[in-house]
Amino acid sequence: MEIKVAKSAGFCWGVKRAVNMAVEALEKDGRAYCLGELIHNRREIERLRKLGMDFIEDMDAVKKGDTVVIRSHGVAPSVIEFLKGRGARVVDATCPFVKDVHEKAMKLEREGYPVLILGNPKHPEVIGIAGHLKEPIIASTVEEVEALPKMPRLGVVCQTTLNLNFFKEAISLLALKVKELKVYNTICSATSIRQRETRKLAGQVDVMLIIGGKNSSNTTKLYQISKSVNPRSYHVESKDEIDPAWFEGAKSVGITAGASTPAWVIDEVVQFVKDLGKGGVLSGRGVCQTAGGEL
Repeated sequence: MEIKVAKSAGFCWGVKRAVNMAVEALEKDGRAYCLGELIHNRREIERLRKLGMDFIEDMDAVKKGDTVVIRSHGVAPSVIEFLKGRGARVVDATCPFVKDVHEKAMKLEREGYPVLILGNPKHPEVIGIAGHLKEPIIASTVEEVEALPKMPRLGVVCQTTLNLNFFKEAISLLALKVKELKVYNTICSATSIRQRETRKLAGQVDVMLIIGGKNSSNTTKLYQISKSVNPRSYHVESKDEIDPAWFEGAKSVGITAGASTPAWVIDEVVQFVKDLGKGGVLSGRGVCQTAGGEL
């Protein structure tokens, strides 16, 4: 059985940067706080917690002199102001691509456009983007976009992990009801690449494994894309969730991972599947790993 690992599986540049900044803060101060989870990966969060990071939701817990790391998803300016007002040392690990969305959204508002954010209103990234605007509009489904009234003008940005197909459909609908439409496609290139790779790989293999946090937006979208192409697609956070029965009769397995999944977790899963094959559990054939294949 052949194992194919998507070339871009795992940490994107922004997530890797955030994790490195968090580790550096811990090495310098011995302890640090993070508002919410730095990234959406439970196992990496556990590793950081062991290194001395406390993940909190209540900013009132922060005292003068504390180090606070801002998560990769970003926050509203008011959060930064509050923390600095408390005398905290702020380490801003917001992904630069997310900061670019903030800038574009504020630019649209300065130019007089009502601003629509395409994305999940409960996701921390979208909450952070909305926090940079006076009167944000948020839509997360085609139905919500269809329900928007006709407008003379509208500016649009989107969550960096948005599904590209939804973005295209939403813009097509908006073009019919808005006279002056200004759109910034702020889907991160890392997201687009992973989605394209996943769609292609899912059509080439018998079974697909998508590795990443169940609370990870970008990983969930990869799973949804894979499932639409290949019904034998499975979203797992670790090797412990893998059921050998999934691979019955399979000759090939594709593996990809969300942008918040560390390499060491991917390696564990690849080795686990490889060992299953060697033990004859899968189909009695040997396993040939082609990590990073041609995708």
